[in-house]
Amino acid sequence: MDEHALIADADRRAHAYLTSIGKRRVFPDAATLSGLSAFDEPFPEQGKPPSDVLRLLDESGSPATAASNDPRYFGFVIGAALPAAAAAERLMLAWDQCASSFDNSPVAATVERIAARWVLDALDLPRESAVGFGTSATACTLVAIAAARRALLARKGWDYDEDGLIGAPEVKVVISELAHITVKKALRVLGFGMKRIVAAPVDAHARIDPDRLPALDDMTILCLQAGEVNTGEFDPFPTLIPRARAAGAWVHVDGAFGLWARASSKAPLTDGIDAADSWTTDGHKWLNTPYDGAMTICREAAALASAMNSDAAYSAASQDAQKNLNLEFSRRPRGIPIWAALRALGRTGIAAMVERHCAQASRIADGLRAGGYQVLNRVVLNQVLVRADTDEQTVAIRQAAQASGDVWFGPTVWQGRPAFRISVSSWRTGDEHVEQLIELLCRLRGTHAA
Repeated sequence: MDEHALIADADRRAHAYLTSIGKRRVFPDAATLSGLSAFDEPFPEQGKPPSDVLRLLDESGSPATAASNDPRYFGFVIGAALPAAAAAERLMLAWDQCASSFDNSPVAATVERIAARWVLDALDLPRESAVGFGTSATACTLVAIAAARRALLARKGWDYDEDGLIGAPEVKVVISELAHITVKKALRVLGFGMKRIVAAPVDAHARIDPDRLPALDDMTILCLQAGEVNTGEFDPFPTLIPRARAAGAWVHVDGAFGLWARASSKAPLTDGIDAADSWTTDGHKWLNTPYDGAMTICREAAALASAMNSDAAYSAASQDAQKNLNLEFSRRPRGIPIWAALRALGRTGIAAMVERHCAQASRIADGLRAGGYQVLNRVVLNQVLVRADTDEQTVAIRQAAQASGDVWFGPTVWQGRPAFRISVSSWRTGDEHVEQLIELLCRLRGTHAA
């Protein structure tokens, strides 16, 4: 089978998979999962025909996928890839570009530069900011914190690039006691030491309490949240950020999904957020782009570009070349699907999608309360935090819902007790799917009575 026939076969199989969305189990059953054993074979001495490689991947792999692009998937704030973004990704793969700089890919550099400008416009963040398109909020947070530490040290006259950290003035980090694990991971990888990180107490809604904010100074990085992972709440930016800036601290905002509220009528939740120094957000969550698409945004463009610079004698590029704004040198142009999503949706389309999901989350909360559940958060955004009458009942209902194959959402722990979290973020999810979810959970509560 030649290259064109192989790609055509892949397209046919992909089309068949897309046709099955909404009709298959949202999570595979045990029998289907056992089929994954087909991949467990010795490393072949002789290569297999590419057509057979594709056949195995589809026949044994496709049935065992978690259907995260299904309208009945409510886990992990995962949005299904918009058609425009998915199609752009397919064309981008055919281009096979190394999108490090204009010299490597004129089209990638051009489109990603425009996508960066549009992101700042959509999110109404300082237009002079640099936007680096990275792989995930984890990687982008690491980049932002690395730039922040380097900038704070430079203000004290310390050359981080030449002298490293041995003997350097200490940079302190203050995070929410409910900071996302990816923020903690980035800090740990950067060597801050988890015992030395200061946790800020939160209020009943999971927001940092300004009255109990730890002391800040000009060698502090303060990490705030736009969209706490369980409650969807936002730290009080209008109070916290001015205090941090007055102290000379660097403010970073983890806005993996919540930052997109700023592009909708929910924008008041983000008031004051534009006064921060850096932000991270994902495309592959609420913007509904394919995975491996996130953003580091830094107000001081030079701080990000100098921290991430990877110019070499054989490969010099402009300050805003993507290889100088993120970890990767050789990279795929992951900003292109983000550009495609932004162009296909426009300002009104982004707002409509965000607002629809927030309304659907509110409807789920109302329906579950009426069905006897405890809704543990205020549902200010797209997250619904739920508990049944007892811990055992909560766990049993969640497991039964997952086992049904008709829906999927995951477990969490809230204030030391089991709960489950329902996230609404897929463009495919319609009101009918919300009603089906409510009906299923109300029925399961009756079946698993405390």
